[in-house]
Amino acid sequence: MADLHRHDNRLGVWGWLGGGRWGVERYAYILHRVTGLGILLYLLMHTVVTSLRVRGIYLWTDGGFLHQPIFKFGEFLVVAAFAFHAFNGIRLVLVELGFAVGKPIEPVYPYKTSLGVQRPLLIVVMLLAFIFLAVGGYNFLGLAK
Repeated sequence: MADLHRHDNRLGVWGWLGGGRWGVERYAYILHRVTGLGILLYLLMHTVVTSLRVRGIYLWTDGGFLHQPIFKFGEFLVVAAFAFHAFNGIRLVLVELGFAVGKPIEPVYPYKTSLGVQRPLLIVVMLLAFIFLAVGGYNFLGLAK
């Protein structure tokens, strides 16, 4: 006898990442998780590199291993992750505290959603993160004198 409550995932990983019918909020959720893990990974690597100083190994001196172009790009990605994660975290706090949801109403059909408030807030968050990233990138790309 077949299990009636079984739902096959026929889309695989794309079904988890794509989520086209869920909207931009789903992508913000995934990006928030990925940037959080990336910042954690950076924190762990930074701790290891800094702790090597005790053994007399200085990886960040001029001409050292960490001055390769790939590490400069990695630092830029850390700034990008921090910008998005920080501003999106503020948005999530506002939503959880009810500031971006609106007053509760009686659930009468047709149902009203809070997307009219939350989506513009998400767009503002993305714009702030982009501005923060542009200012940070200006410094990282060596354009600042």
